[in-house]
Amino acid sequence: MSTAPVRPVAAVIAVVLRGSDVLLVRRSNPPDAGLWGFPGGKIEPGETLAEAALRELAEETGVSASPGAVMDALDVLDRDAAGALRHHYILVALVCPWLSGEPVAADDATDAGWFRLADLDPDDPRFSRDVVALARRAAGLP
Repeated sequence: MSTAPVRPVAAVIAVVLRGSDVLLVRRSNPPDAGLWGFPGGKIEPGETLAEAALRELAEETGVSASPGAVMDALDVLDRDAAGALRHHYILVALVCPWLSGEPVAADDATDAGWFRLADLDPDDPRFSRDVVALARRAAGLP
């Protein structure tokens, strides 16, 4: 029995900054279930990157932000124990300055909250890969 080849899936993440804080959600779905990362998800047909980022942000946290610039694109390759590719996501990261609202986890986020940029540790295993580096870069920090 053969399986269909894995195709890359386009998705967005919203890097939301409020002063010296960044908004993160705890993911409920693979590939990063249980880890803290940025709100985001798949781009729907006909959506722009900005529309998708703001929709996912609202769905997962209830927070409003303004659409910002694309800051990066990342490959997320999820492999099983044998090394076979299960998922391939292309995440387009947009910096989205906070406008209003306090985060309340919903949709596919189990928790949501503000994290002080100065307290983020790139070696902390609670965070998805690249989260700390992206958050710092978005804020103009080393």
